[in-house]
Amino acid sequence: MSLSDQAEIVDGELVEDRELELYAERPGWPLVNEHTVLMPGEEIPTSDDPRTTYTERDLYVSEETAQAIKEAEEEGSPQRRTAMGLFEAWCAEQGRVAKPCTTATYTEYGRHLMARKLKVTTIRHYMSLIRTSMPPGKKPDNSLFLMLLAQYRKKNKRALRRKEAFPITLPYLVPMMEKAEADDRPIGWRDSAMLAFGYRFLGRSVEDVDLDLEDLTILEDMVTVWLAEDKTHKGEEQTLYLHDREDLRLVFRMRRWVNYLAEQGITTGPVFREVKRNGTVASSETRAKTATKRGDYLRPQTVNERVKLWFAKAGLKTDGRPVSSHSLRAGGATDLGMNGATDEELEEAGRWKKGSRIPRERYVRPTKSAAADPFKKVPRHNPEAQARN
Repeated sequence: MSLSDQAEIVDGELVEDRELELYAERPGWPLVNEHTVLMPGEEIPTSDDPRTTYTERDLYVSEETAQAIKEAEEEGSPQRRTAMGLFEAWCAEQGRVAKPCTTATYTEYGRHLMARKLKVTTIRHYMSLIRTSMPPGKKPDNSLFLMLLAQYRKKNKRALRRKEAFPITLPYLVPMMEKAEADDRPIGWRDSAMLAFGYRFLGRSVEDVDLDLEDLTILEDMVTVWLAEDKTHKGEEQTLYLHDREDLRLVFRMRRWVNYLAEQGITTGPVFREVKRNGTVASSETRAKTATKRGDYLRPQTVNERVKLWFAKAGLKTDGRPVSSHSLRAGGATDLGMNGATDEELEEAGRWKKGSRIPRERYVRPTKSAAADPFKKVPRHNPEAQARN
């Protein structure tokens, strides 16, 4: 007996005789429940189930709500869009359905990432983003994927290695800002402000570029920032007080850039924006052909590119760790930890979860370990001195 035959018998045992009669009497009833959402123009799905009593009034959302849902789905996070974009491209090549995907497709893609020898953390992160991008109630079973990932973890020790960003501490940051300002151009003003702010704000690059002018107040000795939420404080607003320093000159650099925006009539919207070669600030309205989904907001990748650029322009070298936009966050945390900041102060400054070990283990401890040399306690080998004695 085939699996389909077995399924038919089971179904037959669950359906009462009277229900079978109703199926014949009332074909084509809507296949909906109280959670069904239909976009304008969509047909009501039907089945032979007579128990549905909803009307179109119960099922459709308005044009405004449909547009809001579409915008929310398209916006998402940059990482989610990247993960889904790669997954959809792979599914197209394989002739598979990407959304909603089957458990088999999900598992196969996970194995595909493992075949590329990616890090375990990268694979787990991408697969989690893909799974949570599926429609409600249609997420694939991830148990087989997790079993394969556990095996991959055991057999590929190098895939566990984490490449931490090189910390851009003040001795590196100051030359970068000065180099950006050397030509005294608006793009340099923007970048030096972005570097100073990124270091002092201890934020993730997406938080930097999502900052609005309305959320910023520049005082004489500090910059205050209002955050509706962040990665570890969902739905929890905060007001941050970024005190200035003589070597950072955060107030001067931020005020110079914000004043330049105001001269061009920009007093609302994103703080950090694209600057054209002639020095004017680009607008999504005037560059419709090249505008991205982020509009006037810079991409987080832009911060990454500018950090790398000014690090290289300043003639700086690393210890082998890569330079990225995250280096600003790592640098601020490292400077704090190496100069006596408590765990609580580190957590609060970088808005990590209470009790998080990340700031100490990822930024402070590696720097201290690199500087520590227990062999300095061993006397230098000097045969001539020994012979004289």
